[in-house]
Amino acid sequence: MQKLQVNNLVRTATFFQHAGISIVFVFMPIIAKGVTESVFEIGLLVASFSFAQILSEIYFGRYSDKKGTRLKFIRIGFIGCAIAFGLHYFATDLSMFFLVRIAAGVASGIMIPAMIAYTYEANIDKKRAATVISFHALGWLAGIAAAGFANDLQLIFLISAASFVVGLLFTIKLPNPEQEKEVKPGTTKKVISKNKFLFLSLLLRHIGAAAVWTILPIMIVEKLGGELYHISIVYVANTLTAFILMNVMASKIHLSNVTKFKIGIGCTTFVFIGLSFVTEWWMAMPFMSLVGATWAFLFIGGNFHLMENNPRSTSTGIFSSTLSIATVVGPVVAGSIAFAFDYVAVMYFAIAIIVCAFVVSLKIKK
Repeated sequence: MQKLQVNNLVRTATFFQHAGISIVFVFMPIIAKGVTESVFEIGLLVASFSFAQILSEIYFGRYSDKKGTRLKFIRIGFIGCAIAFGLHYFATDLSMFFLVRIAAGVASGIMIPAMIAYTYEANIDKKRAATVISFHALGWLAGIAAAGFANDLQLIFLISAASFVVGLLFTIKLPNPEQEKEVKPGTTKKVISKNKFLFLSLLLRHIGAAAVWTILPIMIVEKLGGELYHISIVYVANTLTAFILMNVMASKIHLSNVTKFKIGIGCTTFVFIGLSFVTEWWMAMPFMSLVGATWAFLFIGGNFHLMENNPRSTSTGIFSSTLSIATVVGPVVAGSIAFAFDYVAVMYFAIAIIVCAFVVSLKIKK
């Protein structure tokens, strides 16, 4: 009963954590359109959040293992995010948006590795942790849906800040167990070296994905005749599928974590092949549902494989920061390609780089 209560508290905190992030993240290209007409500058602004996350996740993920505690980093992250995302409301020009996005990236990077490690360690049956982690997908769904209902690009900043405050409240009753401290020097370098093919394939896959997510909201509005709430509908198909599949993985899908990861990487290719042919906004929905499935496989498979074989917060921090690196590179690439060619050319780039990612993933050993 006590373990169930802890899991429910973590589920709820995870839900509000990712709802707060997603409600702003998905609509950032549209928000950026209000302060600059340059697609390249939009790409840089989207990338700034993830650039700040890179160093934050690596540093605080490693620091969490050194201290042997997770909860302090989780709570500090919630407080920092409530402040940083709330400050978005007062940003009125491009330079101010850069500052608040960087602050938000640092704050979210403090808690993400610690939250994943805390969830994993709270469960004796590690497979059950997937049902808890799945609430990050449900949080993304709620955040995206809330943005669509609000239909106000200023109001979503306040909703985001409120989400982090509520999430913080659910961490108050969480126990604060001490973990074995990982103080050996060079640990980060060893984890990267040991899992280089996993991190490289993840990096390549997510560069392609991040490039597409930068231009897809703009495509839906400008090229496919969609409205702001149509973006929400399309992205909900992604997050709902990821949530369902992560829960199914805990009991129904009996594959090794490495196999799950490879499936997630390889099948992403079909998503962008499909998106390159859509001519109406609603036609993107089945492909976004497929990307939700691939995300569930690679996120659970990759993180669980790392935590089984490496210092947990350090390895999940590197996993998250790898995603952040890709989310820096991807938008810049997307902006450059879209500026030089067109939006569909970004899809072709994504297809090519994800095929390379799958080839690299085949080198990962169980």
